[in-house]
Amino acid sequence: DVQLQASGGGLVQVGGSLRLSCTAIGSTFDDYAIAWFRQAPGKERALVSCLSGRDGSSFYADSVKGRFTTSTDNAKNTMYLQMNSLKPEDTAIYYCAAGKIPTYCNTDLAFWGQGTQVTVSS
Repeated sequence: DVQLQASGGGLVQVGGSLRLSCTAIGSTFDDYAIAWFRQAPGKERALVSCLSGRDGSSFYADSVKGRFTTSTDNAKNTMYLQMNSLKPEDTAIYYCAAGKIPTYCNTDLAFWGQGTQVTVSS
């Protein structure tokens, strides 16, 4: 099983940037689908990005496309979410997740990080 440890959240002004990190402990991301979700107050958890473990292809929610980028550093067993041009509506708790089906990203993924708060102030 994969244990995920997320970090990097914080408070940032509109238009600023943050990079979230998620480290796999005791395993690697090889062949896993890896994803970032977020949950704003009063809203359901929503998929932000998904990176396929089969071919490295990526998916981004329309709301973040062109502003957010997911990447991995296999040597460090770490995945990242680079967030640029942040908006107040990006305020949420962000979760990293991984699953053994390399092309499947959904809220029922098997492994989850603990969540990290991102607050964008206007």
